[in-house]
Amino acid sequence: MSPGPRVLVTGASGNVGAPLVEHLLKGGADVRVASRGEGARVLAGATAVRFDFEDPSTHAPALEGVEKVFLMRPPAISDVKRHLLPVVRAAKAAGVRHLVFLSLLGVEKNQGVPHAKVERFILEAGVPHTFLRPSFFMQNLSTTHRDDIREHGELFMPAGSGKTGFIDTRDIAAVGARTLLEDGHEGKAYDLTGSEALSYAEVAGLFTEVLGRPIRYSEPGALRFAARWYRRDVPLAYIAVMTGIYTVCRLGLAGTVTRDTETLLGRAPISMRQFIQDHKACWM
Repeated sequence: MSPGPRVLVTGASGNVGAPLVEHLLKGGADVRVASRGEGARVLAGATAVRFDFEDPSTHAPALEGVEKVFLMRPPAISDVKRHLLPVVRAAKAAGVRHLVFLSLLGVEKNQGVPHAKVERFILEAGVPHTFLRPSFFMQNLSTTHRDDIREHGELFMPAGSGKTGFIDTRDIAAVGARTLLEDGHEGKAYDLTGSEALSYAEVAGLFTEVLGRPIRYSEPGALRFAARWYRRDVPLAYIAVMTGIYTVCRLGLAGTVTRDTETLLGRAPISMRQFIQDHKACWM
């Protein structure tokens, strides 16, 4: 059995990166986990390498001998020309033969978002690539919005009655691993969603059923939503991004459902009900 490819994974501790590393290791890949600090904790079988988006001197050493890269933009980085373009160029110079970028659903229609700029960098550099364009992460409900659900019994977002084609990040990771371990995905873009579009009122109903206690969707306006997060000392730029995302939903533009996830995985995507059941403890 020939050894698997050497893959550099950025964002390896995140909701997509962590399960991705597991899939890659099971698939026989030589996994290099990008880490800003020394002594990073990684899964057995993976290797931590120093890599910092804001320090170009770390890029070439981390990419040495790497065949494939999983690239994601850290949410804190907004100046992608300064901090991601050098990574793309370094990957090109290192001879990386496949770069998988975690992009955003609908990015081709919204050229102002950072993900669109990164896609352009990759296309202009001529690095063989695959763009994963997922919809809204279910895991945002178990991380960003966990306390509102757990402590206040509410979904608090200005999404109106619009629907969203949520996706579980475990499914994104499974797709990402497949595109990195298999040939034939170069030059493609996959729109990744779950199999159903739900309003937040419907999501609240599922939470109520699974948790066995009332969870309501309070449907705040954008200003009330922003004010709550501002009181939590969240940076205004991050509040603006969240508000923008929910405005897209409120306008009815987030309800897209595609078959890409099901086709690539050969099974139905994880449902919202299953996601809530699997993470039930975090809201109790």
